[in-house]
Amino acid sequence: MAIRNPTISPMGERTVRITWTGLLNGDQGAPVDWALYADRSAQVTGTFGTGGSVTIEGSNDDVNFVPLSDARGNNLAINAAKIEQIEDVSKSIRPNVTAGDGTTNLTVTVFARKVF
Repeated sequence: MAIRNPTISPMGERTVRITWTGLLNGDQGAPVDWALYADRSAQVTGTFGTGGSVTIEGSNDDVNFVPLSDARGNNLAINAAKIEQIEDVSKSIRPNVTAGDGTTNLTVTVFARKVF
């Protein structure tokens, strides 16, 4: 298991793009503090491999991370390329690759907008 650092790219005065690349089976993204952002979505791309899945997790104490939810209340456990709205607001966010095989190699990109 490796902790992958993100690239954080401001996209204007009120928006930011956070990208974790090279996420292999068992890897986690380094958490990012994003308490100022309320409108956000996560995009997952890359090679999922057999059974590949990444969970988008959040924490309010930076110790205990739990799955965040999509707009329908489902856990954000993503096993195919897509974009999902992130419903829950948490202090920090990270991706966690929870399943896959030797070919799993994912990129998670979060886009967020400040509400003020």
